[in-house]
Amino acid sequence: MPLALEIVNPERLLLARDVDMVVIPGTEGDLGILPGHSKLVTSLRGGLVDIYENKVITDRFFVTGGFAEITESRCSVLADEIIRQADIDPALAQQALDEAKAAYDAVDPNDEDAYREASDKLISAQAMLDSIPPSATAA
Repeated sequence: MPLALEIVNPERLLLARDVDMVVIPGTEGDLGILPGHSKLVTSLRGGLVDIYENKVITDRFFVTGGFAEITESRCSVLADEIIRQADIDPALAQQALDEAKAAYDAVDPNDEDAYREASDKLISAQAMLDSIPPSATAA
């Protein structure tokens, strides 16, 4: 019994297909979603969405955050921003990290909302840079 996977960003539906399993970056840790999973709504942190078919990762996407809604037969990923892992530009990812570090260093820690937003962006930018395969940075 397959799992219906939908990946959506604010502009459009990016992917809709049946898969064997998907691993998503939940804010409390990675979640492996199989058919029959308990119903769940969770927020996402910056990280990779791994799509499995026949016990092999067939696609990988980087999300900056968002939400996932899971039922026994479906997983809907509602991503703030999403990019195919293979399309991540290492130079742009490094630039995003540098900008996020500067914003984090400049934020007033007493402004809880601004601090949380800057922290989330820093974590996401670092995760994006970390998700680039070593072969892509060696080129």
